[in-house]
Amino acid sequence: MIPEVHPSFKLNGRSLDHNGLMTVAYSYVKEGEMYEKQVGDFLLNWMDDFSYHTVFSSGSTGKPKEYRLEKEHMINSARMTGERFKLPAGSDVLGCLPLSYVAGKLMMVRAIELGWHIDLVMPSRNPLEKATKRYDFTALTAYQVKHSLDHLYKSRKTIIGGGPVDEALVESLNGRHTRAYHTYGMTETSTHVGIRELYPKYEEFFTALPGIKVRLNGADCLIVDAPDLINEPVVSNDLAIVEGEKRFKILGRTDNVIISGGVKIHPENLENKLSKYIDGRFFISSEPEKDLGQQVVLYVEGGEVELESAFAKAKLDRFEKPRRIIFVPQFAETHTAKVDRKVIISKYKKKTA
Repeated sequence: MIPEVHPSFKLNGRSLDHNGLMTVAYSYVKEGEMYEKQVGDFLLNWMDDFSYHTVFSSGSTGKPKEYRLEKEHMINSARMTGERFKLPAGSDVLGCLPLSYVAGKLMMVRAIELGWHIDLVMPSRNPLEKATKRYDFTALTAYQVKHSLDHLYKSRKTIIGGGPVDEALVESLNGRHTRAYHTYGMTETSTHVGIRELYPKYEEFFTALPGIKVRLNGADCLIVDAPDLINEPVVSNDLAIVEGEKRFKILGRTDNVIISGGVKIHPENLENKLSKYIDGRFFISSEPEKDLGQQVVLYVEGGEVELESAFAKAKLDRFEKPRRIIFVPQFAETHTAKVDRKVIISKYKKKTA
């Protein structure tokens, strides 16, 4: 299957058909910077005659997994996004995520399929800083949003993906002159399957996109039925609350749950509580404890600081309060700039073994 190029499609201001896109792709692979080589590699694979495209998960929750996504499903996903956000042909969009992973790939697929005018820039923590115009649509990670607040007005509609969004980030969106949305999805569904608005309206629950239904299994993990995106229902590792077939709220990953003193603690909820009171990056983990079973451990990036006041302001109960605090000079990251928790925890354990 060779995907068609929409006649309105533009890449960095240039109108390109199939042949023009292939020429650019070869040029990027041969002479481009690293991020442009990724763009070129993707385009050459996307425009071939195979029915599928191979992608890899980010590896933030384990070893990266390989998936073969049907091109038809990826195109269906692109159309869903265009319809949900009312972005017709000719919309100006910014591509600032690496095309080595599915989120960046889908921005390009949307542009090619829907006829968007996409400007590509090197992925960075503040990709809007040097933008000289206002875009109709941009996809960012939460990390990028935190470092782009003063420039978010350059994006009329902004989707935030790649993981949880905490209360501190939501509050920081106030007055930024963008419509901000949080997305929920996974690699095997060709990116997002659910959307919730964060600003100017705040929604606690995600709403599944048209044609997609959600339900829970016996362990209260979310199951996604998306026949236009994947042939079989996807059973996630995310604990959730579901209202009807379309609305859902993510509580946290089932493999992250901490049971301390018989109390079940979701690290994501605890991180959310602390987000307004700890500057910089941090995350919650656990370790065995002979009396409690498990105890909460807090990893903080940077030098040692006093945190007792943060715990008090966040109103943590006695089981939620971290029993150990580990200060890490600089967090390890995955290829998609997510905090690589497994690597950090592993390094710490080796140091204290």
